[in-house]
Amino acid sequence: MVAAVDPEQHCCKCDEQNEDMMTVQRLRSLFPGAIRGLIRCNKLNARNTSGMAEGYKQANVVMLHISLAEEFEKFCRANSGPLPLLYRSKPGEWGCPPLSTAADIRADCLEYRRFENGVFTGTLSSLEKYSEQLQDMVAFYLGCSFSFERAAQEAGVPVRNVEQKCNVSMYKTSVPCFEVGRFSCPLVVTMRPIPGDKLDAVVQATHPMKDVHGAPVHLGSPSYLGIRDLSSPDYGDPVRFHPGDVPVFWACGVTGVEAVGSCRSPLAFTHSPGCMFITDLKNEKAALGDPEESPQVFCISHNPLHYSVASAKAVGKIQALEKLIGADPGDRGIRHLFVKDELLKASLSMSHAKSVLITTGFPTHFNQEPPEENDGPPGAFAMAAMLQALGKEVTIVTDKRALGLNRKIIEDTTKQGVLQTPVPLASYQGEDADSALKFLCQDGNPQAPRFEHLVAIERAGMAADGNYYNARKVNIKHLVDPIDRLFLTARTVPGVATTGIGDGGNELGMGKVKEAVKQHIAGGEVIACDVEADFAITAGVSNWGGYAVACALYILNTCDVHERYLRKAVGFPRLSEAGAWAAALPSVKKEEQLLSILVSHKVRSGKTGSLAMEVDGLPFYDTHSAMIEKLLELTR
Repeated sequence: MVAAVDPEQHCCKCDEQNEDMMTVQRLRSLFPGAIRGLIRCNKLNARNTSGMAEGYKQANVVMLHISLAEEFEKFCRANSGPLPLLYRSKPGEWGCPPLSTAADIRADCLEYRRFENGVFTGTLSSLEKYSEQLQDMVAFYLGCSFSFERAAQEAGVPVRNVEQKCNVSMYKTSVPCFEVGRFSCPLVVTMRPIPGDKLDAVVQATHPMKDVHGAPVHLGSPSYLGIRDLSSPDYGDPVRFHPGDVPVFWACGVTGVEAVGSCRSPLAFTHSPGCMFITDLKNEKAALGDPEESPQVFCISHNPLHYSVASAKAVGKIQALEKLIGADPGDRGIRHLFVKDELLKASLSMSHAKSVLITTGFPTHFNQEPPEENDGPPGAFAMAAMLQALGKEVTIVTDKRALGLNRKIIEDTTKQGVLQTPVPLASYQGEDADSALKFLCQDGNPQAPRFEHLVAIERAGMAADGNYYNARKVNIKHLVDPIDRLFLTARTVPGVATTGIGDGGNELGMGKVKEAVKQHIAGGEVIACDVEADFAITAGVSNWGGYAVACALYILNTCDVHERYLRKAVGFPRLSEAGAWAAALPSVKKEEQLLSILVSHKVRSGKTGSLAMEVDGLPFYDTHSAMIEKLLELTR
């Protein structure tokens, strides 16, 4: 057993303090030892330690029987975002030498929680009467988000809970932690309202501070975390929002309090949420490290509000992909349709989606059978292959008359190894919003969407007059099912995003840039698609846009910053799967095989109607093959 520290130590400091409640400003400037002394003597009239001993680290505390210590340490290592382990004590050790001098964990927290057989049985101001039981217990000290509040303020970010002199808001989420032995629980998060123009600043300020939770795990609507009401936190206090504030969530050490309930130990203790142990360690300004790994924030949805995060390096690569596919080999004026970062935002949104619906098919050759062109399907299959590799559900919806053709193409594509598994096919002929809602959502319930992202690539889009036109202004409505209705209805379903990929402005989803199409594309006043998608990706050839999405998804999921954000900092990185993701990338060989399959099914080049190895009148070799190689070079 390690010798106990005298709990009366530092009491002389208490005598020097006014017994009335200390002002917040004075508590900020006091040294940790002085505050711990006040707490031991019960002379600190406060409800939480937020803002105290400014500049010093604070810690969550969990105390368990020695028989559970190994399992709990593994649980912490497996969920390092919410449970960054600062120190594990020896059995019966009241102090924590690496973190502070002359500490006594039995009396140095404002308030403790007692658990018996996993059940919370009350709060305590001291654990001294449990000294005998504590001889066989181990204390775990875990990083706390109070520790990064000063760094946020120095970055110009207001911290509302400090301003309002209240505890931070804490919530249980629907996100499960990685289970280890007897420990399993949901992730707990803290929430701070952050001005919308300070999101990059707060993410970048907290990102390097891994030992106190690091960067946020979610920015935006609490619904993505299963939180229903921000005004009713599970722990702490409600914090008032200012106009323009966005809810920002960090993994929280109170996850450890929840974990204690799961192990059903006969006796366990934790700090009370917000009543932290204040260490003697200063919050040294964390090294920013490689600037290319600095996180950047992007809004990917307004209904509900949702932001995503990726490293500067990943963002730069995807922006380079976007620039590359924007080449205009036919000199048709598509550069005027370009909207910056649409590839990035669409790919971020798809990276978060669990299920994706893809549609393609432009029956431009109305006098041929089949009338389809070969721009679209290769890009669609490239996206499908990567989405499948990432573990997402993928479905293709097409015209009813083309189901048989697409089924044969998918069979051949799978046999050739372009797709690892067949993609399910569907058709849609409904004309009204109700039928579209029933197709998109289980039982037509907008709260239960079947698909979280819809992608149209080189899909005939409805013009303002209700017709569908090819580039020559020929109406092909008789060959096109009203799949546009799914995109129109999707915009009314919260949490469902849409992307359109096109190269001329008459494709589904390109309604977002229809004014530019009318002004800069030949025949644009007639052919311009009127149906808008959330994201409109412009490419010299639509297939290139599909290839770029597949590459962008690979870049994002091999980005440490984005991958951590996706899994909410619980569990382990998925980077061991990167080999399978790389195998799903488009390649010259795979796209050559796919184009050969399309030619075998008499699917023709869009511009010339030729059954040669070309797309949009451009030869596969030295044009499309070169584009694929350049995309892969940027990606890897």
